[in-house]
Amino acid sequence: MIDAAVIGETLRRARESPRRRCNYNFHDADSDELHRFLNVLLQGTYVAPHRHVTPPKGETFLLLEGTAAVVCFDDAGSVTDRILLGGPEAVPKGWRHGGFGVDVGPAVWHTITALSPHAVCFEVKLGPWDPATDKEFAPWAPREGEAGAAAYLDRILRAPAAD
Repeated sequence: MIDAAVIGETLRRARESPRRRCNYNFHDADSDELHRFLNVLLQGTYVAPHRHVTPPKGETFLLLEGTAAVVCFDDAGSVTDRILLGGPEAVPKGWRHGGFGVDVGPAVWHTITALSPHAVCFEVKLGPWDPATDKEFAPWAPREGEAGAAAYLDRILRAPAAD
């Protein structure tokens, strides 16, 4: 069940996490062929831009609570798309309104962050999960926990998308 108790417990764990986010997996094992999970993100969490290349995997984000931003990049690190999930009817200039979800294609550089105090997403992507190959982190962006990560996140949320 995806109910208030599951979301509340995952939100509690996210608040206790130094990463400011937490997953609740519905799949049984990392080796499962399809991964389905809640990702509860607190405002200010930084997911380093990454892509799923080996093997190529798309990733679907369906917003259940709050407001979130998905930002996509080209190979040089320029912002190519900023997608607002949830949120107000008036979308800021340079953003697209993604309604309640977005499907990011395989090998697309992307990140997600909460714009509200917390955001809850249901995510789906192909498994299995191998930490050595699951994500390729962008060489042009700071990694999680590095100096400058918060300033980088702020900058990409304000940067105009490339035409």
